[in-house]
Amino acid sequence: MTSALTRFMRFWRDERANPTLEFVIMFPVMVFFMLSSVELGFITMRHTMLERALDLTVRDIRLGTGTAPQHSELKTRICDRAGMIPDCGQNLRIEMIQVDPRNWVEPDPTPDCTNQAKDVKPVRSFENGQENQLMLIRVCVKYRPIFPLTGLGNALTKDGAGYAAMVSSSAFVQEPL
Repeated sequence: MTSALTRFMRFWRDERANPTLEFVIMFPVMVFFMLSSVELGFITMRHTMLERALDLTVRDIRLGTGTAPQHSELKTRICDRAGMIPDCGQNLRIEMIQVDPRNWVEPDPTPDCTNQAKDVKPVRSFENGQENQLMLIRVCVKYRPIFPLTGLGNALTKDGAGYAAMVSSSAFVQEPL
């Protein structure tokens, strides 16, 4: 019994593997945070570019009196201005909803997004407003996370094909002709 206790105490006091043990414990945690921060950086960059592209496009709509914007034209403008979104033309959906500020009805809270795992469905709601009407424009784009199985990429809500959604919205008043 004394021999086993002596060996255990010698093992307990031995500090040769201390740095290795710290590395084994801390390395996965540091990699987790590093991959999550890279994922968050790309999400932030893409969302910022989407917001800016939508703002510039809505500004064009407000300043372009006399022209009714069409779905394909708006989609092209947004995709051209949002350079960081891969496959923007296939993965972007636009909704334009007429809203009455005097008789407020909350628009559907779920955005109209593409789903790569299902068949393509037609545009849910896209209507050009009349003069002086408040219009809500909502854009949803799907993208693949960079690290889908690690950290933040794993925590994102994804569709059946592994795409996550990013939504941006804006409002404007339809100017008179």
